[in-house]
Amino acid sequence: MDRIHDLEAFIETVEQGSLTGAARKLGRSLQSISRSLMALEQSLGVELLQRTTRRSRTTDAGQAFFERVQPAVAELLDARDAAASLRSSPTGCLRVSAPTLFGPAFVMPILSKFIDLFPDVDAELQLSDRIENFTEGEIDLAIRAGELPDSDLKAIRLGALRRVFFSSPQYLAAHGTPSHPRELADHACVTRVVDGRTASWSYRAEGKSREIKVAGRLRSNNSTALYAAVLAGAGISYAPLFQIRDLVEAGRLKVILAEYETAPAPLHAVWPNMRRPPAKTRAFLDLLIEEVPRLRLE
Repeated sequence: MDRIHDLEAFIETVEQGSLTGAARKLGRSLQSISRSLMALEQSLGVELLQRTTRRSRTTDAGQAFFERVQPAVAELLDARDAAASLRSSPTGCLRVSAPTLFGPAFVMPILSKFIDLFPDVDAELQLSDRIENFTEGEIDLAIRAGELPDSDLKAIRLGALRRVFFSSPQYLAAHGTPSHPRELADHACVTRVVDGRTASWSYRAEGKSREIKVAGRLRSNNSTALYAAVLAGAGISYAPLFQIRDLVEAGRLKVILAEYETAPAPLHAVWPNMRRPPAKTRAFLDLLIEEVPRLRLE
């Protein structure tokens, strides 16, 4: 089946129009795709593609070869996938990426249950708020909050995250509770620093989504630090409810302006767009779909 790996790289390069597109579609590195193409051309003794990383074009021989081999490879891959699906027990290391604050409290317990269910799998959780690069093979699946950009990745919606305005009872007692988001301009807002940009928070009024720029004398690039500041009475902040739910329920923080909240942000699982994900990825997706709706995210 090793040569199938090379043929699959060739077919996807032709269909995607570039090595980069093939790497993204197959979840492989650019170097791996290039090696497969070189090996295939050497074994055939003919140049199949005129290529750069951005664009590839078949030679006459390459186009003729593609037209003959593509249907046969599709049949072989279907047969391979069917055979692989018969092995019901996932194996190997499952690498999952999740947002920094969401991962420890919510994803790690599900991963712990997963490895209990499948003794031949071990798991690794990587915490990151950046967009992951699947082509490097560093992760098998990512959990992302917010709207997804257009991409070739596969995704499934798991749930949604409610985002709230909140403050401490002592701050509100001293400075009053705003009745509309535009009044936030008259309050001390504890904001998160992102690339040096002025902070703006989303809200919904009169059926439309709006933004308001906010400012304050205290800010941080770390959400945990922001919550500590708000607890100390420093002002008003804005965050997903799941991050502060325990503090709200304990009465140490108070949700405000609830009637102006935007729609909850979607939560997705994302993985490379391949013909059939590995058994470990499919099994973890099934568990996520079962477990995430039970979490208190909204």
